[in-house]
Amino acid sequence: MKRELVDYAEVMRCVSTLERTDLAQISVLGRSILGREIPVITLGRGKNAVLYVGGHRGTESVCCGLLLDFLTDYVKEYEKKNRVFEYPMSYLYEQRRVIVIPMLNPDGAEYVCHSVGDDNPLRDRVLRMNGGDDFSAWQANARGVDLSHNYDAGFFEYRQSGMRTDGVISLGGEFPESEPETAALCRMLRFRREEIVGVLSLGTGSGDIYCCCADNLTAKTISVARVLSRFTGYRLFRPEELRPIGSLTDWCISSLGRPAFTVQCGTAEGCDRRLTYERLRRVLFSFSCIV
Repeated sequence: MKRELVDYAEVMRCVSTLERTDLAQISVLGRSILGREIPVITLGRGKNAVLYVGGHRGTESVCCGLLLDFLTDYVKEYEKKNRVFEYPMSYLYEQRRVIVIPMLNPDGAEYVCHSVGDDNPLRDRVLRMNGGDDFSAWQANARGVDLSHNYDAGFFEYRQSGMRTDGVISLGGEFPESEPETAALCRMLRFRREEIVGVLSLGTGSGDIYCCCADNLTAKTISVARVLSRFTGYRLFRPEELRPIGSLTDWCISSLGRPAFTVQCGTAEGCDRRLTYERLRRVLFSFSCIV
């Protein structure tokens, strides 16, 4: 199956289209190391919000595409005044709110899609780290930090374990939130802690729902995770199988006390975007009502 890549330009084209509607509110989370704006799209007017985050890793651009598909689908269904599953779109828009960050790591995605240009100030460094100019397996941000392990939840245990990824060394950074991308996201979550009641982080993997952080899970979190597993058909890890690994999901549960889940929606190489979106569609439309 041909690998489906989503670059930063595709994200910004979608954002530009959404900006021309009356439904989406567009803001900027912050800037990446190489200065790219990280867009935030908000749909709905409800008091409480849920947050969807995609593209922690450069190889996970298909997850960015899935969130772009959701944003486009949401607007289309609302304009048609449709009901999606059991929810009228008018209810979802007026009573619920969804905040979407489709691509947290635009620099890493650009490396995977377009390699590293001669004008990149970090070119020599990342070429040495990568072992050549084929960046198709690049997981990290512009300077080689794996953002998916740059959060203050099991961070130092993760570093000591010496974990690696395929293609490049998996380094979580010098300290939690050392990277501008994750630092900006954590600032937003702390500032908006009371209004954001649940978080979904989309990644690639073997088709699993991950929701564990030490022993801080509540019965509600487990209950929601089981619903997500039933909606998608993805396997739910048992809490005793898991430990904190410095992820956004771990950090939201341990530091913010908020239900948070990582949805691993297929491998980067073998994920059919259309079919995967259909599998995730009910979760993306329903999460704000079940969390």
